[in-house]
Amino acid sequence: MLFNTIDYILFLPVVIIVYYLIPHKFRWIFLLAASYYFYMSWKVEYIFLILFSTLIDYLCGIRMEKLPDKKSRAPWLILSLFTNLGLLFFFKYFNFASNNLNLFFQEFGIPQDLPLMKFLLPVGISFYTFQTLSYSIDVFYGRQKAERHLGYFALYVSFFPQLVAGPIERFSRLTPQLKEKHTFSYENLANGLRLILYGLFIKMVIADNLSGIVDQIYSSPAKYNSLDILTGIFLYSFQIYSDFYGYSIIAIGSALLMGIKIMDNFKTPYLSKNIAEFWQRWHISLSTWFRDYLYFPLGGNRVAKSRWVINILIVFIASGFWHGANWTFIIWGSLYGILYLFENVLNRKLGLKKKHPKFSAVHIILALKTFIFVSFIWVFFRSQSFNDAINIFKLLFENWHVSTASLSIPSSIWIFLFIFIFSDIVLYNKRFDTWIDRLSYIYRWSIYGVMIFAIIAFAGVENFPFIYFQF
Repeated sequence: MLFNTIDYILFLPVVIIVYYLIPHKFRWIFLLAASYYFYMSWKVEYIFLILFSTLIDYLCGIRMEKLPDKKSRAPWLILSLFTNLGLLFFFKYFNFASNNLNLFFQEFGIPQDLPLMKFLLPVGISFYTFQTLSYSIDVFYGRQKAERHLGYFALYVSFFPQLVAGPIERFSRLTPQLKEKHTFSYENLANGLRLILYGLFIKMVIADNLSGIVDQIYSSPAKYNSLDILTGIFLYSFQIYSDFYGYSIIAIGSALLMGIKIMDNFKTPYLSKNIAEFWQRWHISLSTWFRDYLYFPLGGNRVAKSRWVINILIVFIASGFWHGANWTFIIWGSLYGILYLFENVLNRKLGLKKKHPKFSAVHIILALKTFIFVSFIWVFFRSQSFNDAINIFKLLFENWHVSTASLSIPSSIWIFLFIFIFSDIVLYNKRFDTWIDRLSYIYRWSIYGVMIFAIIAFAGVENFPFIYFQF
């Protein structure tokens, strides 16, 4: 069930109405059933993966809490890690490993042909796997008490607004809200609907319309001249941002309708002055997960300089590999790590780490620099293979006078893209619902009207899946 479908538009109001009508003590049962129904609308069989992972982590958490020290808890943490990462590896990375091992064997003339599995990747498996792992690790270190109520723990794992593409929530933040008795609030209703409307606008009007244009470039780049290819590269930056940002704020808005606040996942990342700041503003729930559960355990920056460099590269490579079972994602993450380290050295030498006034000339120049770097690195993320990515860059510099096709972009797309960019600048360090609430009645409803009209008039008839659903 996609957020941008009639099914969800019918599903969500029913859930909200029933949620407030039934007694508080039964709400967890209803929300759990609704969340499982939401997930099973993709593929019924895969609900058993969530159930199995939930039960293992629930039991491991209780066992770890009863044991006195890390040494005795370790086997139960290993069981949790092995189960969750094992399922993730099997469904997401098994074919990648088999393909590469087969290529390795062929290179050395070894008669071996490892099998490949034919199945659909379970939607959201990377997200809910990391969510449950954070709980197990926190219980292991004594930062979190084990949850004794299986129902609430299952709801934490499967809460439908953020189940399939995040934000990746921590148990200590989400579960107390799931247990709290929420009363109907007009403020939550208004803000939740504002976020959902804005999310649908940037997904259906911006991301979906850019999708077809970007696909033209990446499917047949040799047909287009260098300027068209460059345009496609930059447009993909806005496509993936508006697509994932749109999903995230629809998720936040959906949860807010029930009085539940989940974390912001984006904070105007393309206005970042460097790569370090970009990753503090882009997919925040994932970057903070890697910070807390990989970077800090590796020693963070409290180690020798050489070891710190290795820590940074490990984190970025792991982040890349989390996104997909392809060398392009590993290269994508590696490039961020290298650029992060390079900027760290350069910033210290040139004094660029100093704070600069918002939207000053220096801020604008640095933000444009970051956007250009990020856009070029996105090429590896978007390409199907390393050779495809290299071909894009090759044609970018060679096809200045070669063109057998013309990239046609309707003026309406440029207009709405400009509106989105302008709104992102206006919303710098702010969220749409709180920003628009401060406007006068006339301005507020004028903006609502424009977005509703744009969704009706310019959204395509095809429902494009959210990009991050594949992870």
